[in-house]
Amino acid sequence: MATQIPSPPKVGMVSLGCPKALVDSERILTQLRSDGYDLSPDYSGADVVLVNTCGFLDSAKEESLEAIGEAMAANGRVIVTGCMGNEADVIMKRFPDVLAVTGAHQYEDVVTAVHAAAPAARGAFVDLVPEAGLKLTPRHYSYLKISEGCNHRCAFCIIPSLRGDLVSRRPDAILREAEKLVEAGTRELLVISQDTSAYGVDIRHQSRVWNGPTGQGREVRAHMTDLAAALGELRTPEGKGVWTRLHYVYPYPHVDKVIPLMAEGRITPYLDIPFQHAAPNVLKRMKRPANEAKVLQRVKSWREICPDLTIRSTFVVGFPGETEADFQYLLDWLEEAQLDRVGAFRFEPVEGAAANLLDGPVPEEVKEERYQRIMEVTARISAAKLQAKIGRTLPVIIDEIGEPDKDGDIGATARSEADAPEIDGNVFLRNVPGTLAVGDIIDAVIEDADEHDLFGVAG
Repeated sequence: MATQIPSPPKVGMVSLGCPKALVDSERILTQLRSDGYDLSPDYSGADVVLVNTCGFLDSAKEESLEAIGEAMAANGRVIVTGCMGNEADVIMKRFPDVLAVTGAHQYEDVVTAVHAAAPAARGAFVDLVPEAGLKLTPRHYSYLKISEGCNHRCAFCIIPSLRGDLVSRRPDAILREAEKLVEAGTRELLVISQDTSAYGVDIRHQSRVWNGPTGQGREVRAHMTDLAAALGELRTPEGKGVWTRLHYVYPYPHVDKVIPLMAEGRITPYLDIPFQHAAPNVLKRMKRPANEAKVLQRVKSWREICPDLTIRSTFVVGFPGETEADFQYLLDWLEEAQLDRVGAFRFEPVEGAAANLLDGPVPEEVKEERYQRIMEVTARISAAKLQAKIGRTLPVIIDEIGEPDKDGDIGATARSEADAPEIDGNVFLRNVPGTLAVGDIIDAVIEDADEHDLFGVAG
């Protein structure tokens, strides 16, 4: 008589917020899959729906509440987790029938709540989870979280109250995870945390034995530079290099030591540095380091070592007390810094942030006017930098391949080393070979450019 395997309960997931929250979602789903649950792509097929919320800005909180409401209306069996989980009273007041509310990176509590809401029948015939875990990103790139929390106390930010102080992962655990991801098909690792440069400070930069096939039993120190160098050694099963992209890097002095790794081709020549502003007065009110002149000197020296270095950053306009002179200082600084990729945000009060108590609020119409001006400046800089790449041959990673057109020409969407997924621009290719696959890294000849994207042909 054939063994009857009970149908496993299905879990739906809505993941909001930053890449760090996406990694949390992947970790939760990996655990649930190993516990015998299936995943549902829609509300109707889910026995329970998880909503991983964002609570960084009031607008993000409202988006999270809307997502909870949508899940409640479409399914009715909802568990809430993530950064907004520390405001359980707000969530429960608006949605008293949610099954449970847990906070950020409280993985065990989320899994326990799912077990209670939709118990899974376990057995010897339950499928095993892939060794690299379950992913919400495409197979060819993966986020690699190296720490939780943050030791900074920036006036506009409530991350430490949501996620706590810095807690670094062991370097051997990070590197073994990276090896498994690469073995499973990852061709680009996106290193993330709240403060990548501070990695290992809390564990005194302890060394651990890396026992993976690449490490082969040697010690690696829990430090950003050592970790970056080790990640640069990873190779695909075919023996090819892996792109390693550093995000959320604060410009501490030791960041200088990763630039030669980029120049040597060991890690991707890309730094995501959240400068936030440049005017000393504003930086001081933000409770951030006010050494913008020294930073400009270091950016110049970095580019001398690694001319292809891409620097992306974000800036806040309209912070309380920001004067027209402060804003003009920022624009002048950007003209000198010539950053490759820039995002800007209008200051928005966040409940619990120290900035809410500062005097000198900037009127909304002034914020908007300054936002438009900074975007005009940075778009012009970006366009000029992209124009300078016309005629060059650049390595690109393939994200998507189209169907042949009436002439048989196949197009593809790719990214250069200067482009992080879902953040920066794309490289749109024509006439790619039919043998090309998503995740392949090929050379592309750049033929044209606009303010954000490049256009070319497979080399």
